[in-house]
Amino acid sequence: MPSSVSHFENAQNFKVEKLQINTNVSYAHSDCPSRSPSKSPLECLVDNMATGAVHDSAERCDAPKCHPETRIAVQEEILSWISHGDADVQPKKILWITGPAGTGKTAILGSIADNCQDMGLLAASFFFSSSSVSTNRRSKRYLIPTIAYQLLQNRKTALVGQQALSFIERNPAIFEKRLKEQLEELILKPLRTLKRQPGTDPYQGWPKVVVIDGLDECEAEQYHDPLHPASGSARRAKEDDHAEILSVLVQATEDPAFPFRIVVASRPERAIRQFFNELGSASQELFLDEKYDPDADITLFFTSKFAEIRRRYKLPQHWPNDRIISILVENASGQFIYAATVMRFIESPPHPPQIQLECVLRSRAVDGTSPFAPLDSLYRCILQTSPNPPLSVQWLYAIDHLRSAQADFVQQFLESTPGEAEYLLGSLSSILTVVVNFGSWYTFYHKSFVDFLEDRSRSTTFYIDRESRKAFCQRRYLRVLKNKGPMTPIKDRLESEAFLRQYTRLGKTGFLCASASQFTLIERELVLCDAAWWLQTFFDTSESRKSTSYWDFLHIQDLFEHVHVWCHWYKCRPAFPVKAELLWNRFDHRVDWTGTLCPIVESESGSPVSYSTLHSASSADGPSRGILYKQRDSCQ
Repeated sequence: MPSSVSHFENAQNFKVEKLQINTNVSYAHSDCPSRSPSKSPLECLVDNMATGAVHDSAERCDAPKCHPETRIAVQEEILSWISHGDADVQPKKILWITGPAGTGKTAILGSIADNCQDMGLLAASFFFSSSSVSTNRRSKRYLIPTIAYQLLQNRKTALVGQQALSFIERNPAIFEKRLKEQLEELILKPLRTLKRQPGTDPYQGWPKVVVIDGLDECEAEQYHDPLHPASGSARRAKEDDHAEILSVLVQATEDPAFPFRIVVASRPERAIRQFFNELGSASQELFLDEKYDPDADITLFFTSKFAEIRRRYKLPQHWPNDRIISILVENASGQFIYAATVMRFIESPPHPPQIQLECVLRSRAVDGTSPFAPLDSLYRCILQTSPNPPLSVQWLYAIDHLRSAQADFVQQFLESTPGEAEYLLGSLSSILTVVVNFGSWYTFYHKSFVDFLEDRSRSTTFYIDRESRKAFCQRRYLRVLKNKGPMTPIKDRLESEAFLRQYTRLGKTGFLCASASQFTLIERELVLCDAAWWLQTFFDTSESRKSTSYWDFLHIQDLFEHVHVWCHWYKCRPAFPVKAELLWNRFDHRVDWTGTLCPIVESESGSPVSYSTLHSASSADGPSRGILYKQRDSCQ
């Protein structure tokens, strides 16, 4: 029989009051784990889909597409496979489109999805994106619901979607199941039911293809709290999710009731390539190489874009000459991302297009040993246009780290003076943009730029090591704490509340410390921060919304968690010496504590106490959520 575990092992001279334990607490991941009467099955389905991942979504309004009259050969081959692939000697139902970064995979599939939609061939689409502001475009768990929703919206396949809704009515927790079970219940079973119905061919006139792009940009779904290393569960790698997605797609195509072909695009990453190699003849590969003559398409793209610039700026017809266009095509090395980046740079401020073009030409790499050398040289050239390149690069690293935060917050968090964001980033519009979609978000035009920043051999003098990046973010974080807000003025109360909500959540994003030794280096600065002011401000803003709840408490808890997580279980560090009564007295009458674990532990002597949160009373390795402690001021 296993021995019992005590949360207060070896503790002495204390008593426990006001202890409530609810053993039925659920931490469901889904937005609709057990459907409430107010939510219909359709609403549950929408809550668990990625609307921005659909090919014609508003989020993808500026997504790359093939320039007119380019990539014709490869598009025709793909469309022929979709329309007539069943007539092949050995028909295959999965087409893998792959190639190096920047070869135009997303643009090709975007154009294919649009063409198939116009031709009535598109059943569903899903465009993964690791740079998207929508986190659901980076996760596997939204894939099957998004496909099911599109089948429901298509007039030809609506019966499949309707049966999926019937299943959701009976089992709304389906979204918490593995992809295999989701596919089975939401797509395959409805298809089998439809196929068994007597009469004519149920698939007559149906669309033919499901398009999935950017599989390599799907990030790993984590099921365990990374702050609890003692759980024994290793952090999942994204390759695990890539393999699960591919396995589910194969499962679908092997079912006789599944009538669709599947087009998947990704970089040729090792795990993905290994999967298709093991799959063998069950799939077909289309590699974007010289066979499709990318140089001709890139030449056409450059010629067309330069003609637009000449008309706009009334430049001579011979600008630029054929030799310069040939140099640009050679530098592109088949990478459409290079061509697109060049033209965005030439069209962007701060200089006229002739000067911008000269900058591009001067940046041309000379060794030619790396396929990324021209692109890397271009990125370095663009970064040099900033008035302060080192600080601009620090900002770019921080923006990538804060990609889920809105652009206004990022500016307020990073700026030292008003207008600093425009000063540092204004000349970098060819690599960074602000997307407006239910808010504004910084977005890099292509993942290859983030890859460039992360690789010391490519970014060379612009590379900043992880510790220096973290130190930069720490300084900004502590500056806000000590300044009681951002350095730049906030316009009104609503903006102040928005900033506070996003700021309190940064404690979970690794802005401070990954170890007790790192924490010791900044502890003195933390002691100078007015934690009482932050609590008071938080409660004031909560009251102004008239919606204080336990989830509000979790946000302020996050603000303190990264401080006290490094304390010993038996004594607290001096950082944030706030009276526990400050938190308890202000929250006790506002929050319904039902369903939470919330003991108050105080010394029997009744001596003064200091505030601390999230200690593990049984382990010095990490925090235990939901516990408030009162401890002696004499703790070091």
